[in-house]
Amino acid sequence: MWYYTISPLINGVILALLGIFVFSRNKYSLLNITYGLFCLAISFWSFSYLFWQLSKSRESALFWCQLLMTGATFIPATYFHFITTLTGDYKKVNIKKVIYFVYGIAFIFTPLNFTSSMIKDIVPQMEFLFWPAAGPVFKYFLLYFATFSIYACYFLLKEIKNSSGIRKNQAIYIFIGSALGYIGGATNFPLWYGIKIYPAGNILIALYVSLVGYSIVKYRLMDITVAITRTGVFVAVYTLVLGIPFAVAYFLRLWLIGIFDINWWAIPLAIMAVLATVGPFIYIYFERKAEDRLLKEQKRYQNTLRQASIGMTRIRSLRKLLDLIAHIITKTVRISFAAVYLFHEADDEYVLQVCRVKKKTLAHKLSARCALIEWIKNNQTPLLYEEIKRKMINEKDTGYRKIEEEMRGLGASVILPSLLENKLLGLLVLGSKLSGRIFTPEDLSVFQVLASQAALAIENAQFYEDAKEMQSQIAQAEKMATIGTMADGLSHQINNRFYALSLIAGDTIDTIKMTDASNCSPEIKDMLGQINHALERIQFNVLQGGEVVKGILKYTRKGDEGFEALTMDQVIDGTLAMVQYKVKLADFDLIREYPVDLVKLKGNLVQLEEVFFNFIDNAYDAIVERRSTLKEEGYRGKIIIRAQEQDAIMRIEIQDNGMGVKEENAKKLFTPFFTTKVSSRRGTGLGLYVINKIITETHKGKIFIESQHTVGTKFIVELPIAA
Repeated sequence: MWYYTISPLINGVILALLGIFVFSRNKYSLLNITYGLFCLAISFWSFSYLFWQLSKSRESALFWCQLLMTGATFIPATYFHFITTLTGDYKKVNIKKVIYFVYGIAFIFTPLNFTSSMIKDIVPQMEFLFWPAAGPVFKYFLLYFATFSIYACYFLLKEIKNSSGIRKNQAIYIFIGSALGYIGGATNFPLWYGIKIYPAGNILIALYVSLVGYSIVKYRLMDITVAITRTGVFVAVYTLVLGIPFAVAYFLRLWLIGIFDINWWAIPLAIMAVLATVGPFIYIYFERKAEDRLLKEQKRYQNTLRQASIGMTRIRSLRKLLDLIAHIITKTVRISFAAVYLFHEADDEYVLQVCRVKKKTLAHKLSARCALIEWIKNNQTPLLYEEIKRKMINEKDTGYRKIEEEMRGLGASVILPSLLENKLLGLLVLGSKLSGRIFTPEDLSVFQVLASQAALAIENAQFYEDAKEMQSQIAQAEKMATIGTMADGLSHQINNRFYALSLIAGDTIDTIKMTDASNCSPEIKDMLGQINHALERIQFNVLQGGEVVKGILKYTRKGDEGFEALTMDQVIDGTLAMVQYKVKLADFDLIREYPVDLVKLKGNLVQLEEVFFNFIDNAYDAIVERRSTLKEEGYRGKIIIRAQEQDAIMRIEIQDNGMGVKEENAKKLFTPFFTTKVSSRRGTGLGLYVINKIITETHKGKIFIESQHTVGTKFIVELPIAA
């Protein structure tokens, strides 16, 4: 009768450890608490069962049977409480009343367990010396036990029907475990009424509660088919490992005694030792064979993804790379959709780049500071919707509620981070499998490899595209620099042409004036007047053209003349003379807010004109952008230039009411090739970089920026004053 002492011992130990372990994982979770109580009730029943079987007297057996019934009384109550907590039904008012009711019945039955109304007597049954006989109340206990156990299973079946993915898988685990456990435990009841059936199913109780515990703790569950298969293989192998030695001992005992005398037991023991040694290898072999058949499709797409991850780094086109990632995952894994978000540093957002989905609209941008992104940055692991949903229900942290809302808004089952040296480059958002099956730990491992390789490939592609863009900008800057070096020669040639035109026009005017037109007809006189007027206009425009050439030449010169004492008006007037050919001065108001007798500053006039040229040019672009973007009624651009002496320095402010700069971009304005202008054709990103060099290095001054998006920008320059 060793089985009836070993099985409750195993049950009691396993259940006690499971209850403590699950409770310790989250002692504030009602789900974990109710599971712990459930384990406690069955563990109490199991240890009482053990001591009952070890009893040597009727009185001792009766006492332990009474304690056993006390544990059994609370099993339906704690099970019902646990299941309704798992499904979320415990929040309903009527279900709360049922929970109180079932605990009330358990407390009513508890004192009856110690009377003859529950256990009438202890009598021999089959091979058992002490077995309880049912009293008149026992049938009501059975009714209570069956009613609330079945009622709890009803909630489980409803959960299986209405849920999907991991949650459905979890409910299936618990339902199968419940069926095994109750079938195993129910084999004890027939003998209470003298029905000769062995209580052989006790050991199933440990398997039952273990499955339930696994389903709570292990959210990323293996597929239920795989779990059942593994369990089946395990049971089959170890039934042989343990069954063959016992069969030999039972059926061949007399024959072995005849050969080995009192040492006959050594043969079954040796067989058990051999089988126990080879058993794990047999189990692993058959498990692999079974899983190869069951997971053939899963392993196929996992191998495809591994191969794809290896080849991604060779793709230089970012768009082609992202399309490939989304295409491979949706086709090979067969999921409802796949989307890729990449980090856009300028806006501090993750922007949707690719989405392979039908009839679904995803958020175009995700803030880098949203709960979902923050969680991924801190944990650097995949996000599973079902896990987050479970944690939202079971834990008090409101952060999980925000993450759940954001994932539900995306329709995401899994979100995978693409990390490179702890930097989150992007997100891979996956929908659910079309087959309805869950994402297994093996799936997530392969996805993580893919996401890691994708991060490297994305960085390579971005670097390649940035390098191309930078090369284009450098080439443009070199062209402009070349034009600058050619300015002297070009201006000389242009001025020669202007001079020639001026001479020709002047000579022709003089010829007309010296010609006697008194005898000419009125028509001829009128024509000569028009020609004279046209020539005068040519002369005027030649002079204006010469001024333009002079301004260009002045702007492109290196400014090696040295430092001198300059007034603010000198700098601003010279700047306006140049900038008027690029911007429309009539489109905005330029206001000078500094005193006429302001002290002079010390600087290089040509270089400072270049500085203020860029300030006004950038402010004008910002004004135009605000006017076209915000379309504010009555809006007019304004540029204010302020200056004052302050502690032996000149503090100059150039303020505009243009579009302004975002906070994250303001820090990068002085970086070469960085531009915020609407069109890349309108800026190379070198202007402010050069300004910074002129102010800080050449003039030993300082430059600061203050800007507010959609409000305006202020540049603050500090320069030395003239002695």
